[in-house]
Amino acid sequence: MLQPLDRTAGGGGGVSETVACLRRSFLLGLCAALLWIPGVAGSALNCHKACICASNIVSCSKMNLTNVPTALPTYTVVLDLSYNDIARLRAEWTPDILPKLHNLLLSHNGLDFLSSEAFLNVKQLRYLDLSSNKLWQLEEFIFEPLGHLEVLLLYNNHISRIDRLAFLGVSSLQKLYLSQNQVPRFPLELVKDKSRLEKLILLDVSSNKIKVLPTADLQTLPAWIKNGLYFHNNPLVCSCDVYSLLAHWYIRKLNSALDFKDDYRCFLPAPALPKTQVGVFELSSGYMNCSTFKETDEEAFLEQTLILGCDTKHKDMSKTWFIPGNVVVSEGGNQTAKVLPDGSLQISPVRPEDSGNYTCFAVSEAHNETVYVVLKVHNFTMNAGGETLNTAYTTLVGCLASVVLVLIYLYLTPCRCFCCPNRGKKGEDSIHSSMLSVTPTHEDPMLKAELNRHVAFIDAKDLQGQNGKLNPDGDEEDPDEEAGVLGKGWRKKSVAESISSVFSDTPMVV
Repeated sequence: MLQPLDRTAGGGGGVSETVACLRRSFLLGLCAALLWIPGVAGSALNCHKACICASNIVSCSKMNLTNVPTALPTYTVVLDLSYNDIARLRAEWTPDILPKLHNLLLSHNGLDFLSSEAFLNVKQLRYLDLSSNKLWQLEEFIFEPLGHLEVLLLYNNHISRIDRLAFLGVSSLQKLYLSQNQVPRFPLELVKDKSRLEKLILLDVSSNKIKVLPTADLQTLPAWIKNGLYFHNNPLVCSCDVYSLLAHWYIRKLNSALDFKDDYRCFLPAPALPKTQVGVFELSSGYMNCSTFKETDEEAFLEQTLILGCDTKHKDMSKTWFIPGNVVVSEGGNQTAKVLPDGSLQISPVRPEDSGNYTCFAVSEAHNETVYVVLKVHNFTMNAGGETLNTAYTTLVGCLASVVLVLIYLYLTPCRCFCCPNRGKKGEDSIHSSMLSVTPTHEDPMLKAELNRHVAFIDAKDLQGQNGKLNPDGDEEDPDEEAGVLGKGWRKKSVAESISSVFSDTPMVV
């Protein structure tokens, strides 16, 4: 309590002490007021009592927390909430926007619920760790606010359902870890065509429940995407397509096949023993007898335009091409080859001398790679090859038609000999054939006789004594003993110039 001022000479010291006390009280009050002003508070005062603050890092790991601490500093860059008991991440887990938060660690929490608005106040995240929790599904647009996210860890959860739009909007995502879950299908939409994530270079879906792979779609992907696709330790169904896919990747020395070669296993289909699991790379020797994979050469035809790809394992590399003869492809040269903006080589038009080995050297700040391509040029144009095929096909059809017509002519022409009643029977023992005739379209008897042709087979016994030849004197007319067969009483003997010789069962024209 303040005492009245003593104006005596001896009270000067009391006045001085009172003034000093008032001054100290004022300063303390001012400091306390400043500490309550937003933005002026120091990190030591705002850091939650259960956390440790080191500069812009806030670590609340292993503190048995059931909720995210409130009043987090706005300058926080790294927030570690791992190894706690936070089961639900609600929309209001951080009421204030954290514009500088880049790393959020939430692993080992038993987390089983993510609000669709959980990341609205942390849109600048680059690294998000949700691994080793109890998440069982990823709903649509769940990560849409995270347009700057680069790494997402979701391994060791219970995820069995992934909506096809779950990762929509995460345009900067480079690495996605989904291993050790219950995922039943390969998320092709993340790496294929228009729906794929443009910057994704690593997708890990190993140790899941995937049985069937879209091998045809995976084979067409660029090498820099295939280099980071991991799907080992899945219950795959064995097939030669799976073997060819991985064998090709292994030959190309892609990391996904090279690093985990022994972990790619599959189950043999029926009628093999149930649950017989073998290595995928063993399918070419004994189990399914799959053909050994070999790199095939490129083929081209004359005059066509050909594009050779430099399919490197890494993205955004500078590429230089060398054509046969170890000649570098340069701009403005007189070559028919030129390097396209995407690094591939265009040859137009293709010439015979373009056959040979092509080499693409790719370099970047961290990697060097060489791709070899062997080109074989056919010595004809593509259209000429088609015309050759058409000519061969036409010739074959013509030959078949000719054979059919000959068979019809020989076996299906009506026979008059056996159809005429009351004819002589004697000639039937020596003449065994049919008469082939061409019936004229008019009634001229001379022309009709000229057009008639008879084919007969004459036994050799009927011509004994003539040494296999007919009588050269063809002007005499004798009664025909076989007139009953030929339907005539008299005939002229055949001249030697018309038929040279007759043998047993040999047809002759009379």
